[in-house]
Amino acid sequence: MDQIDPARMADYIGQLRETAEALQKMGKDLPAVDKNISRLLASVKMLELNINDLVELSGK
Repeated sequence: MDQIDPARMADYIGQLRETAEALQKMGKDLPAVDKNISRLLASVKMLELNINDLVELSGK
């Protein structure tokens, strides 16, 4: 099993946020896209909170 790298996970989560925000700008006139991206960003926020805690604990 691969070792968990919280800092790398945090980088990927940051990329998710950037991608979701770009999609939100592109689809701002499409209600379905806007609503789904809002939900996605809420999930990304939870990941950020969870992983940032892990990064702090690991000292990386």
